[in-house]
Amino acid sequence: MTLRAGLVGLGAMGRNHARILSGLDGVELIGVADAQVTDTRASYGVPIVPDVAALIALKPDYVVVAAPTGFHEEIGLALAEAGVHALIEKPLAPTVDGAQRLVDAFESRGLVGGVGHIERYNPALQSLRTRLANGDLGEIYQVVTRRQGPFPGRIADVGVVKDLATHDIDLTAWVTGQPYVKVSAQAARRSGREHEDLIAVVGELGNGIVVNHLVNWLSPLKERSTVVTGERGAFVADTLTADLHFYANGAVRTEWEAVSAFRGVSEGDVTRFAIPKREPLLVEHERFRDAVRGDESEIVTLRQGLRTVEVAAAVLESASTGNTVWP
Repeated sequence: MTLRAGLVGLGAMGRNHARILSGLDGVELIGVADAQVTDTRASYGVPIVPDVAALIALKPDYVVVAAPTGFHEEIGLALAEAGVHALIEKPLAPTVDGAQRLVDAFESRGLVGGVGHIERYNPALQSLRTRLANGDLGEIYQVVTRRQGPFPGRIADVGVVKDLATHDIDLTAWVTGQPYVKVSAQAARRSGREHEDLIAVVGELGNGIVVNHLVNWLSPLKERSTVVTGERGAFVADTLTADLHFYANGAVRTEWEAVSAFRGVSEGDVTRFAIPKREPLLVEHERFRDAVRGDESEIVTLRQGLRTVEVAAAVLESASTGNTVWP
């Protein structure tokens, strides 16, 4: 069975979605909705229609929504009303209420809805999650993420929390299998824009895991790092290169009575894992295609996407009020 797929949006991310959809096994890209782009070279030769209604008229089985975040709710609700499955780019919606309405609309109709949290398909993070689940690190103490780089001119409707930090919120809860319990944040606006361009977050997950997220659009250095520290050492995942390293604890021995009660560590062996590296966006599309077919497939559900929006809203509330927030 070949599925008929549509796409909304031919911006930077939308063009990548079009590239994948145009060559995805078992899928036919039948049309793209974009009010500004008319050159079908961007859509890999398929028709470009002016709006979502015209795309729905082409009778797609599912649609990928790569429009700006502010349009996600409107587009998603229209697709749900038409009985069309949808993969919606992250974040699911700009507000918690909007995300909840999307969850309700798709679940009430029995439709497959997914959110494009692409980091879940990064080979380094998939390997990391498996190793954590297997107990390779022992008890998890802390997760630290750094996500920084220059400002992307294509982003106009949200700040770094909704655009970038939602990656870290989702991947942290996912790799550890623990929910956020509380968050505290400090934000800054240094580029003259309406929205925050720097955020520092400290939080706590279930089981007492401490988390720290540093995110900005103010650095010429592009960095995507996740460090998980635990009982047996630390995993370091670089999602730009999809590399995963493990830094094992070494033994600490001391005869100094004053410090002998402190259980510390020293440097141990370092391991770099050989990981098959498939493109995360392709894997994301394959998983969603399979879910639409009715096969068992691990996707980011709308309800999971809602939880990420809730935590992001708590981060922004904390940054605004100076208070710790329980999302």
